Amino acid sequence: MRLPRSILAVTLGFAVAGCSNIGLRHLEAPGPGPDEFSVLPVKPLTQPKDYQFLPAPTPGGGNLTDPTPKADAVVALGGSAAALNPNTAIPSTDAALVTASSRYGIPANTRQVVDTEDAAFRKKQGRLTRLRLFKVDRYSQVYRRETLNADQQNEAARRAGIETPSAPPVDE
Repeated sequence: MRLPRSILAVTLGFAVAGCSNIGLRHLEAPGPGPDEFSVLPVKPLTQPKDYQFLPAPTPGGGNLTDPTPKADAVVALGGSAAALNPNTAIPSTDAALVTASSRYGIPANTRQVVDTEDAAFRKKQGRLTRLRLFKVDRYSQVYRRETLNADQQNEAARRAGIETPSAPPVDE
């Protein structure tokens, strides 16, 4: 009598686990350590000249000591601080890319359309991925037909006569 009860308990456990939707990604943090990407280089603190005339604090806004921390971090990593400003014009280095990618027009709801199509695709592909005996990341399995093989694309470019000096041959 114990065996049928245990089989029933395991079956019930699988049924309950199958009802959950944890998504395709099953990633866990390795520990409660710091997030190295959230640390920004800051300038040393300074005292104001007069404590009576301090500006009102603005959540998410700049401060007197370090007015542009994100721009400083981008510059420290070798980027351009002008790229962070959404009001700036398109840099001349990206003009050809923007022209080529928008040659057929730019729909206003592109992000929403892609999001809905991807949600439908994940729902269709993820029917059997909800049942997991072990902690496995199913993202690569679901999107395997949607990914490009870098080696095959590189070889196709070489066969077409396009130089690819930065990529080594597949044999090496």
